[in-house]
Amino acid sequence: MGGQPEIRVQREDFDTGAELERLTQGQHQIGGVVSFTGLVRDIAAPGDENANVGDSSLTLEHYPGMTERQLEAIATEAWNRWPLDACLVIHRHGRLLPGDRIVLVIAASAHRQAAFEACAFLMDWLKTKAPFWKLEETGGERRWVAAKAEDDAAAERWSRE
Repeated sequence: MGGQPEIRVQREDFDTGAELERLTQGQHQIGGVVSFTGLVRDIAAPGDENANVGDSSLTLEHYPGMTERQLEAIATEAWNRWPLDACLVIHRHGRLLPGDRIVLVIAASAHRQAAFEACAFLMDWLKTKAPFWKLEETGGERRWVAAKAEDDAAAERWSRE
């Protein structure tokens, strides 16, 4: 692992199990691993305000270089706050369909609480501080996804004075 978090921004899909195995192989000091895999939701699903309007997709845009630097800063913050033995963030970009994997966060530590907290922190900060722009398409209509107040509130709990 090399004593630092690993970051990847990629168009290609990833295998959550394979990434978990690769990240923790031979690291017998690890006692807890927490992972989060985010999937693209079908914005035209039943119960949604956009129900039955047609096929949907999500396109993520980013600025190469800038995005990786920001993700590294977020992961390094987690690395410095908690005693992590391994940390991985994979975020996809491009056009994705409902059910596609969009993000993977893995935090591993000797103790479960650090892994749980680091993983929650990473997702909260990725949601609010990672420079990705999301374009939803459904039923022939396109709209940019706006930031949500509840995401900001979740990230605020990790703020330091």
